Amino acid sequence: GGGGWRGREEDPFATADRERQEADDNIFTGESTAINFDAYEDIPVETSGEDVPPGLNTFADVELPEALVANIKRCKFSKPTPVQKHSIPIGLARRDLMACAQTGSGKTAGFMFPIIAGILRSGAPPAPRGRKAFPLALVLSPTRELSSQIWEETRKFSYQTGLRAVVVYGGAPVGQQLREMERGCDILVATPGRLSDLIDRARVSLESVSYLALDEADRMLDMGFEPQIRDIVERQGMPPAGERQTMLFSATFPREIQRMASDFLHNYVFLTVGRVGSSTDLIVQKVEYVPIDNKRDVLMEMISAVPGLTLIFVETKRGADSLEDFLCRNRFPATSIHGDRTQQEREAALRSFKSGHTPYLVATDVAARGLDIPHVTHVVNYDLPSDIDDYVHRIGRTGRAGKKGLATAFFCDKDGPIARQLSELMEEAKQDVPDWLRNMAATSRFGSGGGGRRGGGGRGGNRFGGRDFRRDGGGGGGYGGGGYGGGGYGGGGYGGGYGGGGYHGGGGYGGGGGGGGGGGPPPRGRRRD
Repeated sequence: GGGGWRGREEDPFATADRERQEADDNIFTGESTAINFDAYEDIPVETSGEDVPPGLNTFADVELPEALVANIKRCKFSKPTPVQKHSIPIGLARRDLMACAQTGSGKTAGFMFPIIAGILRSGAPPAPRGRKAFPLALVLSPTRELSSQIWEETRKFSYQTGLRAVVVYGGAPVGQQLREMERGCDILVATPGRLSDLIDRARVSLESVSYLALDEADRMLDMGFEPQIRDIVERQGMPPAGERQTMLFSATFPREIQRMASDFLHNYVFLTVGRVGSSTDLIVQKVEYVPIDNKRDVLMEMISAVPGLTLIFVETKRGADSLEDFLCRNRFPATSIHGDRTQQEREAALRSFKSGHTPYLVATDVAARGLDIPHVTHVVNYDLPSDIDDYVHRIGRTGRAGKKGLATAFFCDKDGPIARQLSELMEEAKQDVPDWLRNMAATSRFGSGGGGRRGGGGRGGNRFGGRDFRRDGGGGGGYGGGGYGGGGYGGGGYGGGYGGGGYHGGGGYGGGGGGGGGGGPPPRGRRRD
């Protein structure tokens, strides 16, 4: 059903979760207290589109409902982040938006403040309609964890507004989620698979949706979710583009994904915010040449030398389990998250990591999408991804909220196809590129087939995650180079010793190098997350 809270509303600012308090001071402040707002001051921002509303400097520059203003104060948001400065006035003007900004930059508030303000301005939500929910706002995200995070934030922002937010995702019992929706559902946060299931069961109607937001939009459209999202947005009774407001957010928006996403938008504004660290030297990137057989030894040596929360990315679920077991046996307290873990196991692993009880978290890409973990000191690409965008997303887990961070990549023989893009990204970010990587990148340039698995499109606008593809009649897209800044981390601390020599000239890569030569996205099956 629609409107208001049924029964007594729980105060999300007073949840007595001791583990979370240990990690975040308390549930309400969370990352907001840790944001180094001064680090945001020089972040470059670009907007394009017709009649773009001007940005704001303080939350007082726009008229927001009193209850929302009170919640902003409770969250201790002192001033808007760069993405909020622009997305909030764009959203309040009821404009569609495609926004390119990294995780940890305040995106959730960037779309949720306009949604809450818009619903409250429009008057009371409709009354409940029996067992079927008629949400006014729908937020789609690719993973359970990200959906839960968005819901937690939304609970804070909507406290004492009369609006009720519900989260639904796969991998958890559906019964409890149905009961939550029956109590009232004004704002629904969902993964595509579970939402499709609830629509098929006739438990959710999208006909009242006035606001649609997609977070991590590039990954949803590029992970096999596209047919499902098209079905949800275009064929399930949701008001069409132009009659609803649609806001898409992601850390990168390559040109092909922009083309796809533009089908869901009407006369939209394109907003791109330089990554935190692009002009403030917050993420130091290092690449080490490490043969596959040496990876475990090098990892132990490295993490011994760099204290703090360490996030280690691996390619496979089996690899995650195996590495977690190896680290624990060698007295490095580790845990892991991947797609075969139950929701309870994933949440327990995250709590344990955030609290510092197990400071080493081994993760696969999909499991870690969009995770908002505030104090990660070091990201290790134990297995490099095959796509440069995935690398960008991964290293964005550190250097968060204006804090410094270190990102280390282990490069081995099978990573040749990503050499050129990795070298270019590091160079644009003014990082130290090892000579062996430059040589390999030069080798892979000959006969290579362009950028990443999506092919085509140069790296538009370094320091950005993408440029508006409409500017060149669909050109100018690409990846938006690194822009992470260099230096400033005390030299990295674990000194040379591996990598460097021993590569024998970087031969043997030519041919199809350059990131796999643009073979298009993976097969688009129907996914259920």
